[in-house]
Amino acid sequence: MKELRHRADQFTVLVRQVPLCPEHNTRGCAVDHFFSKHHRFSYHSHQMLYDGRDLEYLLGKQKKLKKELEDKRHTEILSNGSQEHKQISTSEEKLREITHMIYHLQSETMLREKELPVAFVTFKSRRNAALAAQTQQHSNPLELITEMAPEPRDVSWRNLAIPQKILPLNKIGVILAAALLTIFFAIPVTAVQGIAKYEKLKKWFPPAMAIEFIPGLSSVVTGYLPSAILKGFMYIIPFAMLGLAYLGGSISNSKEEIKACNMVFYFLMGNVFFLSLISGSLLDEIGEYLTHPRDIPSHLAAAVSAQAEFFMTYILTDGLSGFSLEILQLGLILFDIIRSYTYGRGKERTPYLFSFPYFRVIPTVSLSIMIGMIYAVVAPLMLPFLVGYFCLGYIVYFNQMEDVYETTYDTCGRFWPFIHHYIFVSIILMQITMVGLFGLKSKPSAAIATVPLILITIAYNEYCKIRFLPSFKHFPIQTAVEIDEEDEKNGEMETHYVDAATAYNRHQPCLERVSSAESPTNLSQPLLGTDSI
Repeated sequence: MKELRHRADQFTVLVRQVPLCPEHNTRGCAVDHFFSKHHRFSYHSHQMLYDGRDLEYLLGKQKKLKKELEDKRHTEILSNGSQEHKQISTSEEKLREITHMIYHLQSETMLREKELPVAFVTFKSRRNAALAAQTQQHSNPLELITEMAPEPRDVSWRNLAIPQKILPLNKIGVILAAALLTIFFAIPVTAVQGIAKYEKLKKWFPPAMAIEFIPGLSSVVTGYLPSAILKGFMYIIPFAMLGLAYLGGSISNSKEEIKACNMVFYFLMGNVFFLSLISGSLLDEIGEYLTHPRDIPSHLAAAVSAQAEFFMTYILTDGLSGFSLEILQLGLILFDIIRSYTYGRGKERTPYLFSFPYFRVIPTVSLSIMIGMIYAVVAPLMLPFLVGYFCLGYIVYFNQMEDVYETTYDTCGRFWPFIHHYIFVSIILMQITMVGLFGLKSKPSAAIATVPLILITIAYNEYCKIRFLPSFKHFPIQTAVEIDEEDEKNGEMETHYVDAATAYNRHQPCLERVSSAESPTNLSQPLLGTDSI
Protein backbone atom coordinates (compact mmCIF):
# COMPACT_ATOMS: atom_id res chain seq x y z
CA MET A 1 0.00 0.00 0.00
CA LYS A 2 2.81 2.42 0.84
CA GLU A 3 4.55 1.81 -2.50
CA LEU A 4 1.32 2.44 -4.43
CA ARG A 5 1.02 5.93 -2.94
CA HIS A 6 4.20 7.02 -4.69
CA ARG A 7 3.23 5.97 -8.23
CA ALA A 8 2.65 8.85 -10.67
CA ASP A 9 0.54 6.68 -12.99
CA GLN A 10 -2.14 6.34 -10.29
CA PHE A 11 -2.99 10.04 -10.78
CA THR A 12 -2.56 10.13 -14.56
CA VAL A 13 -4.80 9.23 -17.50
CA LEU A 14 -3.57 8.73 -21.05
CA VAL A 15 -5.84 10.51 -23.55
CA ARG A 16 -5.64 9.68 -27.26
CA GLN A 17 -7.35 11.07 -30.36
CA VAL A 18 -7.38 14.62 -28.99
CA PRO A 19 -9.23 16.92 -31.44
CA LEU A 20 -8.13 20.44 -32.40
CA CYS A 21 -9.59 23.33 -30.45
CA PRO A 22 -11.83 25.28 -32.90
CA GLU A 23 -10.92 28.60 -31.27
CA HIS A 24 -7.13 28.39 -30.97
CA ASN A 25 -6.41 25.54 -33.42
CA THR A 26 -4.28 23.62 -30.87
CA ARG A 27 -4.81 20.24 -29.22
CA GLY A 28 -3.43 21.27 -25.82
CA CYS A 29 -6.11 23.94 -25.61
CA ALA A 30 -8.82 21.34 -26.40
CA VAL A 31 -7.60 19.06 -23.59
CA ASP A 32 -7.51 21.91 -21.07
CA HIS A 33 -10.97 23.24 -22.01
CA PHE A 34 -12.63 19.81 -21.99
CA PHE A 35 -11.28 18.58 -18.65
CA SER A 36 -11.60 21.99 -16.97
CA LYS A 37 -15.28 21.97 -17.90
CA HIS A 38 -16.26 18.33 -17.32
CA HIS A 39 -13.85 17.53 -14.45
CA ARG A 40 -13.87 20.97 -12.88
CA PHE A 41 -12.98 20.03 -9.31
CA SER A 42 -10.68 17.08 -9.96
CA TYR A 43 -8.62 18.11 -13.01
CA HIS A 44 -5.14 19.42 -12.21
CA SER A 45 -3.02 19.74 -15.38
CA HIS A 46 -1.99 18.05 -18.59
CA GLN A 47 1.14 17.34 -20.63
CA MET A 48 0.95 17.10 -24.40
CA LEU A 49 3.16 14.82 -26.46
CA TYR A 50 5.15 16.17 -29.38
CA ASP A 51 6.67 14.92 -32.60
CA GLY A 52 10.23 15.32 -31.34
CA ARG A 53 12.28 13.48 -33.99
CA ASP A 54 14.16 16.66 -34.94
CA LEU A 55 14.76 17.48 -31.29
CA GLU A 56 15.98 13.98 -30.46
CA TYR A 57 18.40 14.14 -33.40
CA LEU A 58 19.80 17.48 -32.22
CA LEU A 59 20.03 16.32 -28.60
CA GLY A 60 22.02 13.28 -29.72
CA LYS A 61 24.26 15.45 -31.87
CA GLN A 62 24.81 17.84 -28.95
CA LYS A 63 25.88 14.99 -26.65
CA LYS A 64 28.29 13.73 -29.29
CA LEU A 65 29.81 17.21 -29.74
CA LYS A 66 30.21 17.61 -25.98
CA LYS A 67 32.08 14.33 -25.81
CA GLU A 68 34.35 15.31 -28.73
CA LEU A 69 34.98 18.70 -27.12
CA GLU A 70 36.05 17.09 -23.86
CA ASP A 71 38.49 14.83 -25.74
CA LYS A 72 39.95 17.78 -27.67
CA ARG A 73 40.42 19.81 -24.49
CA HIS A 74 42.20 16.88 -22.90
CA THR A 75 44.46 16.59 -25.98
CA GLU A 76 45.19 20.35 -25.89
CA ILE A 77 46.35 20.14 -22.28
CA LEU A 78 48.76 17.35 -23.18
CA SER A 79 50.10 18.84 -26.45
CA ASN A 80 49.61 22.61 -25.87
CA GLY A 81 49.25 23.25 -29.63
CA SER A 82 47.54 26.05 -31.58
CA GLN A 83 45.88 23.61 -34.02
CA GLU A 84 43.97 21.94 -31.20
CA HIS A 85 42.90 25.34 -29.87
CA LYS A 86 41.43 26.26 -33.28
CA GLN A 87 39.54 22.96 -33.46
CA ILE A 88 38.18 23.55 -29.97
CA SER A 89 36.90 27.00 -30.94
CA THR A 90 35.17 25.54 -34.02
CA SER A 91 33.53 22.79 -31.95
CA GLU A 92 32.39 25.30 -29.32
CA GLU A 93 30.77 27.42 -32.00
CA LYS A 94 28.96 24.37 -33.43
CA LEU A 95 27.83 23.40 -29.93
CA ARG A 96 26.42 26.89 -29.31
CA GLU A 97 24.53 26.79 -32.62
CA ILE A 98 23.00 23.39 -31.85
CA THR A 99 22.12 24.47 -28.32
CA HIS A 100 20.29 27.55 -29.58
CA MET A 101 18.48 25.43 -32.19
CA ILE A 102 17.34 23.10 -29.41
CA TYR A 103 16.08 26.00 -27.31
CA HIS A 104 14.26 27.36 -30.34
CA LEU A 105 12.56 24.03 -31.07
CA GLN A 106 11.67 23.59 -27.39
CA SER A 107 9.99 26.98 -27.25
CA GLU A 108 6.27 27.13 -26.60
CA THR A 109 5.39 28.28 -30.12
CA MET A 110 7.41 25.59 -31.90
CA LEU A 111 6.15 22.82 -29.62
CA ARG A 112 2.54 23.73 -30.32
CA GLU A 113 3.17 23.17 -34.02
CA LYS A 114 4.46 19.65 -33.27
CA GLU A 115 1.64 18.55 -30.95
CA LEU A 116 0.43 14.98 -31.27
CA PRO A 117 -3.18 13.98 -30.50
CA VAL A 118 -1.99 12.38 -27.24
CA ALA A 119 -1.83 13.84 -23.73
CA PHE A 120 -1.18 12.80 -20.14
CA VAL A 121 -3.88 14.31 -17.90
CA THR A 122 -3.21 14.54 -14.16
CA PHE A 123 -6.01 14.54 -11.57
CA LYS A 124 -6.03 15.61 -7.93
CA SER A 125 -6.88 12.15 -6.64
CA ARG A 126 -6.53 8.53 -7.65
CA ARG A 127 -10.30 8.05 -7.48
CA ASN A 128 -11.00 10.72 -10.08
CA ALA A 129 -8.22 9.45 -12.34
CA ALA A 130 -9.63 5.89 -12.20
CA LEU A 131 -13.16 7.13 -12.95
CA ALA A 132 -11.95 9.19 -15.91
CA ALA A 133 -9.94 6.26 -17.31
CA GLN A 134 -12.85 3.80 -17.11
CA THR A 135 -15.59 6.01 -18.62
CA GLN A 136 -16.33 7.37 -22.09
CA GLN A 137 -15.48 11.07 -22.18
CA HIS A 138 -16.79 12.30 -25.52
CA SER A 139 -20.10 11.68 -27.31
CA ASN A 140 -17.98 10.44 -30.21
CA PRO A 141 -16.30 7.23 -28.89
CA LEU A 142 -13.42 7.73 -31.35
CA GLU A 143 -12.36 10.99 -29.68
CA LEU A 144 -10.72 11.55 -26.28
CA ILE A 145 -10.14 7.84 -25.69
CA THR A 146 -8.92 7.36 -22.11
CA GLU A 147 -7.05 4.67 -20.21
CA MET A 148 -4.82 4.55 -17.16
CA ALA A 149 -1.36 5.81 -18.05
CA PRO A 150 1.61 3.45 -17.78
CA GLU A 151 4.41 4.18 -15.35
CA PRO A 152 6.66 7.04 -16.65
CA ARG A 153 9.63 4.69 -17.03
CA ASP A 154 7.44 2.18 -18.86
CA VAL A 155 6.09 4.47 -21.59
CA SER A 156 6.87 3.56 -25.20
CA TRP A 157 7.22 7.10 -26.52
CA ARG A 158 7.66 6.23 -30.18
CA ASN A 159 4.53 4.09 -30.27
CA LEU A 160 2.40 6.85 -28.79
CA ALA A 161 3.09 8.84 -31.95
CA ILE A 162 1.38 6.16 -34.09
CA PRO A 163 -2.11 7.35 -35.16
CA GLN A 164 -4.96 5.43 -33.53
CA LYS A 165 -6.53 4.51 -36.89
CA ILE A 166 -3.34 2.72 -38.01
CA LEU A 167 -3.03 0.56 -34.86
CA PRO A 168 -5.45 -2.19 -36.05
CA LEU A 169 -3.39 -2.61 -39.22
CA ASN A 170 -0.20 -2.83 -37.15
CA LYS A 171 -1.73 -5.51 -34.93
CA ILE A 172 -2.94 -7.57 -37.90
CA GLY A 173 0.49 -7.28 -39.53
CA VAL A 174 2.20 -8.46 -36.34
CA ILE A 175 -0.13 -11.47 -36.03
CA LEU A 176 0.48 -12.47 -39.66
CA ALA A 177 4.26 -12.03 -39.30
CA ALA A 178 4.32 -14.14 -36.12
CA ALA A 179 2.21 -16.84 -37.81
CA LEU A 180 4.52 -16.93 -40.84
CA LEU A 181 7.59 -17.12 -38.60
CA THR A 182 6.02 -20.03 -36.71
CA ILE A 183 5.17 -21.87 -39.93
CA PHE A 184 8.52 -21.40 -41.65
CA PHE A 185 10.43 -22.27 -38.49
CA ALA A 186 8.90 -25.72 -38.77
CA ILE A 187 11.56 -26.58 -41.39
CA PRO A 188 14.61 -26.52 -39.04
CA VAL A 189 12.59 -28.11 -36.22
CA THR A 190 11.58 -31.01 -38.47
CA ALA A 191 15.20 -31.44 -39.56
CA VAL A 192 16.35 -31.49 -35.93
CA GLN A 193 13.76 -34.13 -35.05
CA GLY A 194 15.01 -36.22 -37.97
CA ILE A 195 18.39 -36.37 -36.22
CA ALA A 196 16.74 -37.77 -33.10
CA LYS A 197 15.57 -40.86 -35.04
CA TYR A 198 18.70 -42.74 -36.12
CA GLU A 199 16.90 -44.96 -38.64
CA LYS A 200 15.43 -41.92 -40.42
CA LEU A 201 18.78 -40.12 -40.20
CA LYS A 202 20.50 -42.99 -42.05
CA LYS A 203 17.78 -42.94 -44.68
CA TRP A 204 18.00 -39.17 -45.25
CA PHE A 205 21.77 -38.86 -44.84
CA PRO A 206 23.63 -42.14 -45.58
CA PRO A 207 27.10 -40.89 -44.45
CA ALA A 208 25.63 -40.75 -40.93
CA MET A 209 26.14 -44.55 -40.74
CA ALA A 210 29.82 -43.81 -40.01
CA ILE A 211 28.96 -42.76 -36.44
CA GLU A 212 28.23 -46.43 -35.63
CA PHE A 213 31.98 -47.11 -35.67
CA ILE A 214 32.68 -44.57 -32.88
CA PRO A 215 31.53 -45.85 -29.47
CA GLY A 216 29.04 -43.52 -27.74
CA LEU A 217 28.85 -41.04 -30.62
CA SER A 218 25.50 -42.36 -31.80
CA SER A 219 23.95 -41.61 -28.40
CA VAL A 220 25.34 -38.07 -28.40
CA VAL A 221 24.20 -37.34 -31.98
CA THR A 222 20.67 -38.71 -31.57
CA GLY A 223 20.22 -37.74 -27.91
CA TYR A 224 21.93 -34.52 -26.86
CA LEU A 225 22.63 -32.89 -30.25
CA PRO A 226 18.98 -32.38 -31.34
CA SER A 227 18.13 -30.65 -28.04
CA ALA A 228 21.24 -28.46 -28.19
CA ILE A 229 20.52 -27.41 -31.80
CA LEU A 230 16.87 -26.71 -30.94
CA LYS A 231 17.90 -24.55 -27.96
CA GLY A 232 20.25 -22.61 -30.23
CA PHE A 233 17.42 -21.92 -32.68
CA MET A 234 15.07 -20.96 -29.86
CA TYR A 235 17.48 -18.40 -28.41
CA ILE A 236 16.81 -15.91 -31.21
CA ILE A 237 13.02 -16.34 -31.31
CA PRO A 238 12.14 -14.26 -28.19
CA PHE A 239 14.08 -11.28 -29.54
CA ALA A 240 12.40 -11.61 -32.95
CA MET A 241 8.97 -11.72 -31.30
CA LEU A 242 9.83 -8.72 -29.12
CA GLY A 243 10.71 -6.79 -32.26
CA LEU A 244 7.35 -7.73 -33.78
CA ALA A 245 5.55 -6.72 -30.57
CA TYR A 246 7.31 -3.35 -30.73
CA LEU A 247 5.82 -2.80 -34.19
CA GLY A 248 2.36 -3.57 -32.79
CA GLY A 249 2.01 -0.08 -31.31
CA SER A 250 1.75 -0.87 -27.57
CA ILE A 251 1.75 2.18 -25.31
CA SER A 252 4.21 0.68 -22.83
CA ASN A 253 7.28 -1.54 -22.79
CA SER A 254 5.56 -3.98 -20.41
CA LYS A 255 2.66 -4.49 -22.86
CA GLU A 256 5.19 -5.15 -25.61
CA GLU A 257 6.81 -7.81 -23.44
CA ILE A 258 3.41 -9.32 -22.60
CA LYS A 259 2.56 -9.58 -26.31
CA ALA A 260 5.99 -11.07 -26.98
CA CYS A 261 5.38 -13.57 -24.15
CA ASN A 262 2.16 -14.75 -25.78
CA MET A 263 3.72 -15.08 -29.22
CA VAL A 264 6.80 -16.91 -27.90
CA PHE A 265 4.72 -19.31 -25.79
CA TYR A 266 2.46 -20.35 -28.65
CA PHE A 267 5.50 -20.54 -30.92
CA LEU A 268 7.22 -22.91 -28.49
CA MET A 269 4.03 -24.92 -27.98
CA GLY A 270 3.59 -25.32 -31.75
CA ASN A 271 7.18 -25.79 -32.88
CA VAL A 272 8.89 -27.40 -29.90
CA PHE A 273 6.08 -29.53 -28.52
CA PHE A 274 3.53 -30.40 -31.22
CA LEU A 275 5.89 -30.34 -34.19
CA SER A 276 8.38 -32.46 -32.27
CA LEU A 277 5.64 -35.01 -31.74
CA ILE A 278 4.52 -34.97 -35.38
CA SER A 279 7.95 -35.04 -36.97
CA GLY A 280 9.23 -37.64 -34.56
CA SER A 281 6.31 -40.06 -34.33
CA LEU A 282 3.38 -39.10 -36.54
CA LEU A 283 4.96 -37.98 -39.80
CA ASP A 284 3.22 -40.80 -41.66
CA GLU A 285 -0.13 -40.34 -39.88
CA ILE A 286 -0.97 -36.68 -40.60
CA GLY A 287 -3.65 -37.76 -43.05
CA GLU A 288 -5.36 -39.76 -40.32
CA TYR A 289 -5.67 -36.59 -38.24
CA LEU A 290 -7.76 -35.04 -41.01
CA THR A 291 -9.85 -38.10 -41.81
CA HIS A 292 -10.38 -39.33 -38.21
CA PRO A 293 -10.39 -36.31 -35.85
CA ARG A 294 -11.92 -38.42 -33.06
CA ASP A 295 -8.66 -40.38 -32.87
CA ILE A 296 -6.59 -37.27 -32.05
CA PRO A 297 -6.40 -37.95 -28.25
CA SER A 298 -5.13 -41.50 -28.81
CA HIS A 299 -2.64 -40.34 -31.44
CA LEU A 300 -1.47 -37.59 -29.07
CA ALA A 301 -1.00 -40.06 -26.22
CA ALA A 302 0.98 -42.43 -28.43
CA ALA A 303 3.15 -39.59 -29.78
CA VAL A 304 3.83 -38.23 -26.30
CA SER A 305 4.91 -41.66 -25.09
CA ALA A 306 7.25 -42.11 -28.06
CA GLN A 307 8.95 -38.74 -27.52
CA ALA A 308 9.52 -39.02 -23.76
CA GLU A 309 13.28 -39.50 -24.16
CA PHE A 310 13.63 -36.40 -26.35
CA PHE A 311 11.75 -34.13 -23.94
CA MET A 312 13.68 -35.46 -20.97
CA THR A 313 16.89 -34.55 -22.78
CA TYR A 314 15.38 -31.16 -23.67
CA ILE A 315 14.65 -30.41 -20.00
CA LEU A 316 18.17 -31.46 -18.97
CA THR A 317 19.72 -29.37 -21.76
CA ASP A 318 17.63 -26.34 -20.82
CA GLY A 319 18.46 -26.77 -17.14
CA LEU A 320 22.20 -27.36 -17.45
CA SER A 321 23.15 -25.17 -20.41
CA GLY A 322 20.34 -22.60 -20.18
CA PHE A 323 20.88 -21.70 -16.53
CA SER A 324 24.64 -21.73 -16.98
CA LEU A 325 24.41 -19.25 -19.86
CA GLU A 326 21.99 -17.14 -17.80
CA ILE A 327 24.53 -16.85 -14.99
CA LEU A 328 27.47 -16.23 -17.34
CA GLN A 329 25.56 -13.66 -19.45
CA LEU A 330 27.64 -14.86 -22.39
CA GLY A 331 25.68 -12.79 -24.91
CA LEU A 332 26.40 -9.54 -23.10
CA ILE A 333 30.06 -10.46 -22.66
CA LEU A 334 30.44 -11.10 -26.41
CA PHE A 335 28.56 -7.88 -27.19
CA ASP A 336 30.85 -5.90 -24.89
CA ILE A 337 34.00 -7.43 -26.45
CA ILE A 338 32.78 -6.67 -29.99
CA ARG A 339 31.83 -3.13 -28.99
CA SER A 340 35.20 -2.54 -27.31
CA TYR A 341 37.14 -3.46 -30.46
CA THR A 342 34.83 -1.90 -33.07
CA TYR A 343 32.58 1.16 -32.86
CA GLY A 344 33.02 1.58 -29.09
CA ARG A 345 36.82 1.60 -29.16
CA GLY A 346 38.32 4.43 -27.14
CA LYS A 347 34.95 5.53 -25.75
CA GLU A 348 34.08 5.72 -22.10
CA ARG A 349 32.75 2.40 -20.86
CA THR A 350 29.21 2.57 -19.55
CA PRO A 351 27.45 -0.15 -17.54
CA TYR A 352 24.89 -2.11 -19.55
CA LEU A 353 22.04 -2.81 -17.15
CA PHE A 354 18.84 -4.29 -18.53
CA SER A 355 15.48 -5.23 -17.09
CA PHE A 356 14.54 -8.83 -16.44
CA PRO A 357 13.76 -10.55 -19.81
CA TYR A 358 10.21 -11.67 -19.03
CA PHE A 359 9.52 -12.19 -22.74
CA ARG A 360 12.23 -14.87 -22.83
CA VAL A 361 12.03 -16.50 -19.41
CA ILE A 362 8.25 -16.82 -18.84
CA PRO A 363 7.45 -18.73 -22.08
CA THR A 364 10.42 -21.07 -21.63
CA VAL A 365 9.46 -21.92 -18.05
CA SER A 366 5.79 -22.23 -19.06
CA LEU A 367 6.76 -24.75 -21.75
CA SER A 368 8.61 -26.79 -19.12
CA ILE A 369 5.50 -26.68 -16.92
CA MET A 370 3.40 -27.92 -19.84
CA ILE A 371 5.84 -30.76 -20.59
CA GLY A 372 5.87 -31.71 -16.90
CA MET A 373 2.08 -31.77 -16.59
CA ILE A 374 1.61 -33.88 -19.71
CA TYR A 375 4.37 -36.34 -18.84
CA ALA A 376 3.20 -36.62 -15.24
CA VAL A 377 0.59 -39.00 -16.69
CA VAL A 378 2.60 -40.64 -19.49
CA ALA A 379 6.13 -40.84 -18.04
CA PRO A 380 6.20 -40.01 -14.29
CA LEU A 381 9.95 -40.66 -14.17
CA MET A 382 10.44 -37.25 -15.78
CA LEU A 383 9.03 -35.46 -12.71
CA PRO A 384 12.22 -35.68 -10.57
CA PHE A 385 14.16 -34.01 -13.39
CA LEU A 386 11.55 -31.26 -13.59
CA VAL A 387 11.62 -30.71 -9.83
CA GLY A 388 15.39 -30.31 -10.05
CA TYR A 389 14.95 -27.98 -13.04
CA PHE A 390 12.55 -25.68 -11.15
CA CYS A 391 14.63 -25.67 -7.96
CA LEU A 392 17.76 -24.74 -9.90
CA GLY A 393 15.78 -22.14 -11.88
CA TYR A 394 14.47 -20.57 -8.67
CA ILE A 395 18.00 -20.17 -7.29
CA VAL A 396 19.38 -18.78 -10.58
CA TYR A 397 16.60 -16.29 -11.33
CA PHE A 398 16.34 -15.14 -7.72
CA ASN A 399 20.02 -14.23 -7.88
CA GLN A 400 19.60 -12.57 -11.30
CA MET A 401 16.66 -10.45 -10.13
CA GLU A 402 18.42 -9.38 -6.94
CA ASP A 403 21.94 -8.73 -8.19
CA VAL A 404 22.07 -8.62 -12.01
CA TYR A 405 19.00 -7.14 -13.67
CA GLU A 406 17.77 -3.62 -13.05
CA THR A 407 14.13 -2.91 -12.24
CA THR A 408 13.27 -0.42 -14.97
CA TYR A 409 9.50 -0.48 -14.44
CA ASP A 410 6.87 -2.10 -12.23
CA THR A 411 3.78 -3.74 -13.79
CA CYS A 412 2.10 -4.68 -10.46
CA GLY A 413 1.70 -8.33 -11.44
CA ARG A 414 0.11 -7.84 -14.88
CA PHE A 415 2.04 -10.86 -16.20
CA TRP A 416 0.22 -13.21 -13.84
CA PRO A 417 -3.07 -13.59 -15.83
CA PHE A 418 -1.04 -14.76 -18.83
CA ILE A 419 0.93 -17.25 -16.73
CA HIS A 420 -2.41 -18.51 -15.40
CA HIS A 421 -3.60 -18.95 -18.99
CA TYR A 422 -0.46 -20.92 -19.94
CA ILE A 423 -1.01 -23.25 -16.97
CA PHE A 424 -4.67 -23.68 -17.98
CA VAL A 425 -3.63 -24.67 -21.53
CA SER A 426 -1.16 -27.16 -20.04
CA ILE A 427 -3.82 -28.74 -17.83
CA ILE A 428 -6.24 -29.10 -20.78
CA LEU A 429 -3.56 -30.78 -22.90
CA MET A 430 -2.73 -33.09 -19.99
CA GLN A 431 -6.38 -34.11 -19.65
CA ILE A 432 -6.77 -34.70 -23.41
CA THR A 433 -3.65 -36.86 -23.26
CA MET A 434 -5.22 -38.79 -20.36
CA VAL A 435 -8.31 -39.50 -22.49
CA GLY A 436 -6.10 -40.80 -25.31
CA LEU A 437 -3.96 -42.83 -22.92
CA PHE A 438 -6.98 -44.54 -21.41
CA GLY A 439 -8.19 -45.23 -24.95
CA LEU A 440 -4.88 -46.88 -25.84
CA LYS A 441 -5.11 -48.98 -22.67
CA SER A 442 -8.61 -50.12 -23.76
CA LYS A 443 -10.32 -48.51 -20.78
CA PRO A 444 -13.26 -46.62 -22.31
CA SER A 445 -15.01 -46.04 -18.97
CA ALA A 446 -11.94 -44.19 -17.60
CA ALA A 447 -11.67 -42.15 -20.81
CA ILE A 448 -15.35 -41.13 -20.62
CA ALA A 449 -14.99 -40.25 -16.93
CA THR A 450 -12.12 -37.89 -17.79
CA VAL A 451 -14.23 -35.79 -20.21
CA PRO A 452 -16.23 -34.05 -17.40
CA LEU A 453 -12.89 -33.15 -15.82
CA ILE A 454 -12.03 -31.16 -18.97
CA LEU A 455 -15.37 -29.34 -18.80
CA ILE A 456 -14.90 -28.56 -15.09
CA THR A 457 -11.42 -27.15 -15.81
CA ILE A 458 -12.80 -24.89 -18.58
CA ALA A 459 -15.62 -23.71 -16.29
CA TYR A 460 -13.17 -22.95 -13.47
CA ASN A 461 -10.99 -20.97 -15.87
CA GLU A 462 -14.01 -18.89 -16.92
CA TYR A 463 -14.80 -18.25 -13.24
CA CYS A 464 -11.22 -17.10 -12.63
CA LYS A 465 -11.44 -14.69 -15.57
CA ILE A 466 -14.67 -13.20 -14.22
CA ARG A 467 -13.45 -13.07 -10.62
CA PHE A 468 -9.83 -11.96 -10.93
CA LEU A 469 -9.04 -10.64 -14.44
CA PRO A 470 -10.82 -7.23 -14.04
CA SER A 471 -8.55 -6.44 -11.09
CA PHE A 472 -5.54 -6.62 -13.40
CA LYS A 473 -7.16 -4.45 -16.08
CA HIS A 474 -8.64 -1.68 -13.94
CA PHE A 475 -7.68 0.25 -10.84
CA PRO A 476 -10.44 -0.50 -8.26
CA ILE A 477 -12.22 2.63 -7.00
CA GLN A 478 -12.34 1.18 -3.47
CA THR A 479 -8.55 0.78 -3.40
CA ALA A 480 -8.05 4.26 -4.87
CA VAL A 481 -10.31 5.85 -2.23
CA GLU A 482 -8.56 4.02 0.63
CA ILE A 483 -5.12 5.21 -0.50
CA ASP A 484 -6.44 8.75 -1.09
CA GLU A 485 -7.89 8.90 2.42
CA GLU A 486 -4.59 7.76 3.91
CA ASP A 487 -2.71 10.40 1.89
CA GLU A 488 -5.11 13.13 2.99
CA LYS A 489 -4.72 12.04 6.60
CA ASN A 490 -0.91 12.35 6.27
CA GLY A 491 -1.09 15.60 4.27
CA GLU A 492 0.72 14.06 1.27
CA MET A 493 -1.99 14.21 -1.41
CA GLU A 494 -0.98 17.51 -3.01
CA THR A 495 2.70 16.56 -3.03
CA HIS A 496 1.94 13.35 -4.89
CA TYR A 497 -0.30 14.74 -7.62
CA VAL A 498 2.00 17.72 -8.20
CA ASP A 499 4.90 15.30 -8.62
CA ALA A 500 2.77 13.18 -10.99
CA ALA A 501 2.09 16.26 -13.12
CA THR A 502 5.80 16.66 -13.92
CA ALA A 503 6.82 12.97 -14.01
CA TYR A 504 5.99 12.42 -17.68
CA ASN A 505 7.50 15.77 -18.69
CA ARG A 506 10.83 14.61 -17.25
CA HIS A 507 10.81 11.34 -19.22
CA GLN A 508 9.64 12.55 -22.64
CA PRO A 509 12.82 12.36 -24.81
CA CYS A 510 12.23 15.49 -26.88
CA LEU A 511 11.71 17.59 -23.72
CA GLU A 512 15.09 16.68 -22.26
CA ARG A 513 16.57 19.86 -20.87
CA VAL A 514 19.98 20.93 -22.15
CA SER A 515 22.66 22.25 -19.83
CA SER A 516 24.91 24.95 -21.19
CA ALA A 517 26.61 28.05 -19.91
CA GLU A 518 25.07 29.98 -22.84
CA SER A 519 21.54 29.12 -21.72
CA PRO A 520 19.23 31.95 -22.78
CA THR A 521 16.40 30.84 -20.54
CA ASN A 522 15.83 29.69 -17.01
CA LEU A 523 16.06 25.91 -17.15
CA SER A 524 14.15 25.48 -13.92
CA GLN A 525 10.93 26.62 -15.61
CA PRO A 526 8.66 24.08 -17.35
CA LEU A 527 8.52 24.11 -21.12
CA LEU A 528 4.77 24.18 -21.49
CA GLY A 529 2.07 24.21 -18.87
CA THR A 530 -1.65 24.67 -18.77
CA ASP A 531 -1.32 28.20 -17.38
CA SER A 532 0.20 29.44 -20.64
CA ILE A 533 -2.62 28.22 -22.83
